Amino acid sequence: MNKAFTKENDDAEDEEQLPAAFHLPPGTKNYITPTGHAKLKDELEFLIKVDRPKVVETVAWAASNGDRSENGDYIYGKKRLREIDRRIRFLNKRLDIAQVVDPELQQNQTQVFFGATVTICDEAGESQTFAIVGVDEADVTRNRISWISPLARALLKAREGDLVRFASPVGVREIEVVEVAYLALEA
Repeated sequence: MNKAFTKENDDAEDEEQLPAAFHLPPGTKNYITPTGHAKLKDELEFLIKVDRPKVVETVAWAASNGDRSENGDYIYGKKRLREIDRRIRFLNKRLDIAQVVDPELQQNQTQVFFGATVTICDEAGESQTFAIVGVDEADVTRNRISWISPLARALLKAREGDLVRFASPVGVREIEVVEVAYLALEA
């Protein structure tokens, strides 16, 4: 059967290409900070207003050159267009279910909730500071962990001075919550 007459399952394809850490639990909101929300909206706007029109123009030019079967610009352009469209669909879905939570507006600042910046100390006495953020804005290099990560889930509702146990890749660890703060995150 010709591929032109088959329907692709775009929803499954969009999710399949994401690492497992980016999959939201079924039926949950996509909690996100204002900074993360703005970043997703900016990316979506760039794809729609700048990137996609530029690729469409290239594909139209390449198509006007004749034989499309051996036209690298046309073939690559069509592939890039599919990637851009897939990303646009994904971003639209994520933004549709987004629940923006501003850490600075948190009422109970003594307990760990979404948006908290938490300083912890492990058994070896080493301390680390993490911000608990949305799935789409997690970045370990910037000490931002997803609210669905094992560490963040273990820290939720903890208070300063609490000992928390959680399963890590190296086994069960115990950490102490040293400080809880709710700060604005830079982009």
